[in-house]
Amino acid sequence: MQGTDVVKTAGSRLPSEVWVLVVASFIIAIGFGIVAPVLPMYAASFDVGTTAVSAVVSAFALVRLLFAPVSGRLVARFGETGTYVAGILIVAVATGACGFATHFWMLLVFRSVAGVGSTMFTVAAVGLLIRLTPAPLRGRASGLWATGFLLGNIAGPIVGAGLVGFSIRTPFVAYAVALIIAAAFVWLFLRRSTLASLDQNKAQRTMPVREAIRSGAYRASLASGFANGWAVFGLRISLVPLFVVEALHGSPAVAGISLSVFAVGNASVLMLSGKLSDSIGRKPMAVAGLAVSAVGTFGMGFTGTVPLFMVASLVAGVGAGLLNPPQNAVVADVIGSKAKGGPVLAAFQMVTDLGAIVGPLLAGVLADRLSYQAAFTVTGAIMVVAIAFWLVAEETRPVDERVAEVVAGECGALDEGPELPTGARVGGRPRQPDA
Repeated sequence: MQGTDVVKTAGSRLPSEVWVLVVASFIIAIGFGIVAPVLPMYAASFDVGTTAVSAVVSAFALVRLLFAPVSGRLVARFGETGTYVAGILIVAVATGACGFATHFWMLLVFRSVAGVGSTMFTVAAVGLLIRLTPAPLRGRASGLWATGFLLGNIAGPIVGAGLVGFSIRTPFVAYAVALIIAAAFVWLFLRRSTLASLDQNKAQRTMPVREAIRSGAYRASLASGFANGWAVFGLRISLVPLFVVEALHGSPAVAGISLSVFAVGNASVLMLSGKLSDSIGRKPMAVAGLAVSAVGTFGMGFTGTVPLFMVASLVAGVGAGLLNPPQNAVVADVIGSKAKGGPVLAAFQMVTDLGAIVGPLLAGVLADRLSYQAAFTVTGAIMVVAIAFWLVAEETRPVDERVAEVVAGECGALDEGPELPTGARVGGRPRQPDA
């Protein structure tokens, strides 16, 4: 068998370490889904106003935004695995403490500390995903990882609804336990991994943001990340429920169903988008995702009935699912496997969080001063602007077989790949017998 043929076959399966991250993301997302619906009610139980309740929700995102650069430096200094586990444990302790808060200010502080840990494990997880995954499979790995989070977010509220029956504080303790399980799972399975241990190589250089920003593809990812944060993590959560109730005269339950419809559309295409971005390219899939998202977002604002709104929500969810894997894969391609990308990943995360913070505020002003249609139209326009960035960006999908061979050589024999005889060469390096 020729060297390139071996690479093609071995590179067709993801390393088992990637599956570890996917399972951990599912566990983490279940915990987050348990807490998210309860948090506003829990904050209100301290006899505070709507503004204070909103502050608890916003504090988490704001701290994530402010701490992201520090998280990037921590990843560069201590490696992805250590930062990942430490971040999860910080969120676990802080969230568990929220369940025992006796004053509102304590809840606000504990929730803010959780934001610190959240950005740590998010940046570190993406960094690990980039380094562990062979370049030709980055889109597929990104789609799989995002699917784990999405399924966890769908299952979490169902579990949380049952826990609230015991006490409104119980979901916070349950989330803390779920995070400890996730941290133990990652440590147990990655502590002896040769691939994961490579992050201890201090000689590996750290890519600065100013170097990454020279890439048109990275700038396009920043633009679409901001638009995605604005629409998916901001507008969808803050304005869609109000639009359903006030403009469409639906019930809060209908608003919740619309969010689930969006999630179904998202989940239905994540894996497909990841595979296509690895086969036909990152750029066409990102453009398609933004275009579909823009159509769905425009449509949501101009629907007059609940069934049509559900259709528009489904379309918007499909668009978000198409965008996510190629967008993340491009960031991974820009960083590459020979550099630490903590600061570059942190900048990307910051831009997405900024969109999630700014989007709801500006959309809310537009809805109050003009109309809901204006808010949805501006959101769709932001996506169209992001499309313009992608149209002039370069394609980063590795197409040269020699590039794939080098990457496969750096990553070593994949755990789920075919069995190669001892001495067979993958990427120019002989396969060693199993220990």
